[in-house]
Amino acid sequence: MRFFSFIFLTLLSCVSLFGSIALDSSQTCKGCHPVIYQEYQNSPHAKSSIFTDSVHKAIWDKHPAKKKERYKCAKCHTPSDTKLLQALKNNESALPQDNSIQNTEPISCAYCHQIKDVALHAKSNTNIMTSKEKTLYSAREGQKNDANLQYEVKTKWFGLLTQKSGSPFHDIDFTNDNFYNGKVCIGCHSHKQNSLHFDICNMDVAKHQNEKENCISCHMPKIKGTFTTAQDSKTHRFHGFIGVSNQPAMLAKYVKITFKRDKDGFEIAIKNEASHQLLLHPLRVGELQVSIQRGTKEIQLKPYKFLRIIGKDGKPSMPWLADEVLKDNHIKAKEKRIIRFQTPLQSGDVVEVKLGHYKVNPKIAKKLGLNEDKSLTTFKLFKKERFEVVE
Repeated sequence: MRFFSFIFLTLLSCVSLFGSIALDSSQTCKGCHPVIYQEYQNSPHAKSSIFTDSVHKAIWDKHPAKKKERYKCAKCHTPSDTKLLQALKNNESALPQDNSIQNTEPISCAYCHQIKDVALHAKSNTNIMTSKEKTLYSAREGQKNDANLQYEVKTKWFGLLTQKSGSPFHDIDFTNDNFYNGKVCIGCHSHKQNSLHFDICNMDVAKHQNEKENCISCHMPKIKGTFTTAQDSKTHRFHGFIGVSNQPAMLAKYVKITFKRDKDGFEIAIKNEASHQLLLHPLRVGELQVSIQRGTKEIQLKPYKFLRIIGKDGKPSMPWLADEVLKDNHIKAKEKRIIRFQTPLQSGDVVEVKLGHYKVNPKIAKKLGLNEDKSLTTFKLFKKERFEVVE
């Protein structure tokens, strides 16, 4: 009897311990979702604040809103910091503080899973959060009709077999269409206008998204491994949120590179099968590098760059001052771009093609004081192909 009393009290203390952790803390999720939590810890979502994202900090340090103590970026960069958001709402001094939220979970697990809907606006979209206490939205095949999955433990064969469903910490709503068609992402990952009503960036994804092809299907693909310790599943959605700077190999399949030779030279065709332009961040520069291996000699051709330059009065400017696009040759969604090279080829030549990017335009990096960070200004390979020339 004492043994069973000990077990009961131990279980009770564990429930009390976990129950005391706030739902909006990703530490709560770690207990049941260790694999997903580890992926999240290495993701851009966990490193989006000025304390963990050097590029964002460099832009913020020059932004006029800093002098006004109005960190309006919090809406998307640190929405988990409710104290900061409340200060913004009250027109009080609202500057990011060097705390655990800003450093470890500026965009927490629970924040994304509590997005009920997205309000579409011209300047930027807004996430509409659920008012349901301790209810998280998710998507799962075969359970789209489950609106309120609660924690339940069923036993069979006199307790020899135990089957669990749901979570002891929260209810689950699988009926939200936004978690199936990718709309949940476009509250932040859609577009942004400055005070001059000029689009600093615009993904233009809405017309290309559906339940089969969207932000989630591409950037959170299914990979091997169980999503929870409560049950054994073969796969789960990758929560590292892949991009060209993070796990680029997982996205390379959405870009096709082909080669065609003629008597005057050759052409390289790049087909972007993604639902948005190939590079999205305003500071990034894409680059196509082509070389010809001819015997023991390597011929390096002039690189072809893809970039978008915004500015004012015909000159490049900071995003909050820009009112025009000076140049934009990025590869758009579903576009096939052909780049021609006037270099005659010989039989036996091997043409090597490298497609990649610079995380920050080297020229802008210098103005932002980021030129010493080689991780930002060094060419990052995205995809490589080799083509042999035969007669």
